[in-house]
Amino acid sequence: MSDEQRSSGSPEPGGGASGGPERQGPEPEAIRFFGTTWLHHDGGYGLRRAGVAVGSLALAAAGAAVLRFAFQGLEIADVGPFVGILVVAGFAICSALAFRRTWDGFVRRPDPAAESAADRSAQSLMFIGFIGSLLAYFCRSLVEAPGEKLHRTEYAAARARYERRRGSRTGNPAARKSRPKKRR
Repeated sequence: MSDEQRSSGSPEPGGGASGGPERQGPEPEAIRFFGTTWLHHDGGYGLRRAGVAVGSLALAAAGAAVLRFAFQGLEIADVGPFVGILVVAGFAICSALAFRRTWDGFVRRPDPAAESAADRSAQSLMFIGFIGSLLAYFCRSLVEAPGEKLHRTEYAAARARYERRRGSRTGNPAARKSRPKKRR
């Protein structure tokens, strides 16, 4: 469905099907791990943010430990210092690129025209640099739900457009009396 306008009988976020108050207009987009609790910061929003921060940091630490074991395997194999430097530099660069790409995803929507080819080529970088992506998630969840600012501005713009459209269409134009034509 478009984020411009949903069906007029859709329940308010958080209201569920329990007969909560109904409202018209655009509905907020759900964020992973937060749903629509980011809108009013209800439904355990603070606990969810803390859980996401701790979880992403723990996963980043576990990933770093796994990478350390892999690096120790390279040392045991005695591949030489050049290969070790390449591996560390490769993971560091991929992590930095993944951090930046993930952070940019929280701030702005990607361009759909440039997304197809660039997205496929960046998937391997994101996979290799997963620690950077997890750290971006951790840093952003310290401030807000990751992507909350982007979703909030889009939702506010959609609400403003909806209110402008609703305000210009008040009344029934068919019920207005027709004015008599002026004679010249």
